[in-house]
Amino acid sequence: MAIQLSKGQRIDLTKNDPSLKNIGIGLGWDTKQFDGGQDYDLDASVFLLDASGKCRNEQDFIFYNNLTSTDQSVTHTGDNRTGEGDGDDEKVLVDLSKVSPQIDKIVVTVTIHDAELRRQNFGQVLNAYVRLLNEDSQAEVLRYDLGEDFSIETAVVFCELYRNNNEWKFAAVGSGYQGGLAALVNAYGLQ
Repeated sequence: MAIQLSKGQRIDLTKNDPSLKNIGIGLGWDTKQFDGGQDYDLDASVFLLDASGKCRNEQDFIFYNNLTSTDQSVTHTGDNRTGEGDGDDEKVLVDLSKVSPQIDKIVVTVTIHDAELRRQNFGQVLNAYVRLLNEDSQAEVLRYDLGEDFSIETAVVFCELYRNNNEWKFAAVGSGYQGGLAALVNAYGLQ
């Protein structure tokens, strides 16, 4: 049975399951029905951060145009442009054994593509969640439902995987940002 987390909660993945190596991070959402007339294109992105809390270079930014990290530890499975259907809308795979020792944190975010142009924000998004799966057993390890009501935010940090004394931990973050993907790219040290 998966552990249900709330905003701000943390869990020690290594202590809970020392054999956990291949994980899947499934992200899902629905959009409210409203008369804006434009489709929503939400995009998952991953930032690999060093001890300074910044990306070392552009290759540490994993998204729909850069699907795999240089160390082959993180793979984005592809862009879902509509969010249609049940289940995970986008997925990121992480092989913890391949993560570079220079990487201390893996940040998973979701942004709304062209949010300002389309006048869209996370206040129009429902049922957003992140879940972590053991890819070897396909068992759901944990789930975090972002019950937060965002009103003007166009980017959300869903969760973080971080290394602490050679153990991997998970943090349910749920922090919203204005400025979309550009705001996150700048916050993590890229142009």
